[in-house]
Amino acid sequence: MSPAEAQAHKAEIEAILGLGEALGLNQGLPYTRHWSAAPDFLALLVEHLRRERPAVIVECGSGLSTLILARVCAIDGRGLVWSLEHAPNCAAQTRDALARYGLARVANVLDAPLRRYRLDGEAYDWYDLIGLPSRAIDLLVVDGPPGSLGPLARYPALPLLRARLAPGCTIFLDDADRPDERAIVARWCAECPDLMLNRPATERGCAVLRCPSQGASEAL
Repeated sequence: MSPAEAQAHKAEIEAILGLGEALGLNQGLPYTRHWSAAPDFLALLVEHLRRERPAVIVECGSGLSTLILARVCAIDGRGLVWSLEHAPNCAAQTRDALARYGLARVANVLDAPLRRYRLDGEAYDWYDLIGLPSRAIDLLVVDGPPGSLGPLARYPALPLLRARLAPGCTIFLDDADRPDERAIVARWCAECPDLMLNRPATERGCAVLRCPSQGASEAL
């Protein structure tokens, strides 16, 4: 690690610890340098939850973000989190962290092994949705599965979940500056032209897409 990388890593840890302290998460955080969401992305999620107060939150990929989402829901007294996780060890670590903070009542980490889907003639490995309750989703956070699975690995999130999106649902896509994620956003917007797109500046890139408040089922 170069001195510049080391300094950036140190700053990221300090920012995450600061966010955790602000939320009363002072018993350790499940942070992993290359896998955890960056602090600026997490801060955007916190701001959104505080402003919009979503009731049903679905997350693709568990970890530090699950803990942050659950903690805000617990503090505000509103919202439940379901996190799809294909890696059993990651699911167990996230559940342990949630239990340590007494947050298991507001967040459920679902064992969601990857299964093969065919969308418009193309094959994708994405989360099994069998354990996900059929409730309208107010906030969808897409930070998995890993891009190493193949091209456009996170693309299936919208086509597979769009029938469950509530009017006004907001979608947060992390790592949105990567070429694959840029292509995913372009494809989502082409397939669902009523989505409103915003790209707040973050370290790794973020795309925020909002469904129309009315007639979402027809538009999507």
